[in-house]
Amino acid sequence: MTINYRFILLIMLSSSLLISCSSNDAKKTSTGKKSRYQMTNDRYPDDAPDVSLVKNAQPKYEPYSRQGNRNYSVLGKSYQVLDSGKGFKEQGHASWYGSKFHGHLTSNGETYDMYTMSAAHKNLPLPSYVKVTNLDNNKQIIVRVNDRGPFHHGRVIDLSYAAAYHLGMLARGTAKVAIETVYIPSPEERVISDLKDDDNHFIQVAASQDKLRINMLAKQLETKYAVNSRVTSINGMHRLQLGPIRQIHLTNKLLDRVQIDGYPQSFIVP
Repeated sequence: MTINYRFILLIMLSSSLLISCSSNDAKKTSTGKKSRYQMTNDRYPDDAPDVSLVKNAQPKYEPYSRQGNRNYSVLGKSYQVLDSGKGFKEQGHASWYGSKFHGHLTSNGETYDMYTMSAAHKNLPLPSYVKVTNLDNNKQIIVRVNDRGPFHHGRVIDLSYAAAYHLGMLARGTAKVAIETVYIPSPEERVISDLKDDDNHFIQVAASQDKLRINMLAKQLETKYAVNSRVTSINGMHRLQLGPIRQIHLTNKLLDRVQIDGYPQSFIVP
């Protein structure tokens, strides 16, 4: 029996071409355009590191990036980017995004790392810092917004894997949340506001369901910084705030001290 090696080689070559074509087709979007992502669907990370020790994003002044802050359109819908995030509040559903987008560029040109406390928002200027509260379990986090999305009806913010873990929403995938920006003024804004401001201000240092711990910490910090404090309690969550402090420049000075002394997620209460 004579073996036709040329015929076998031709079959093998044809099969490899078919496999290659189907692989490329799988990486195309529903519109037929080739996607920049290797995965078709998002999913949990493989062998994820322990993110329980990942700290909240630390709010600080950052100029808005040149990239990612223009008005834009997605899926035929137009979105307006805010000039400033100051005073922004919103409620809706949060979702999270993971492995499909990990390592790819965000809208402001950074690399998405799902193991950091970051997020995506449709309208806030990039970067912005946002306090997110899970309205189902009262867990609260602070994230740095550096990307655009989510583009699903009713969703107001897309969280990283680490942020979703700390908010207690990984398994469910979504959660009802309230978000508000933690706005840090520029040095120039600080000078101007210092000249105009004569109001009372508070600095939130910590939040916990353990009221005894919060009260003990309040006494320690009152003695350390020679300032009064208050504890506000909502739905079982107790928030320690230093103040009242007259004039914003004094508040900013104390905020800097508190952050250096081991409370980097502290912020001035809006």
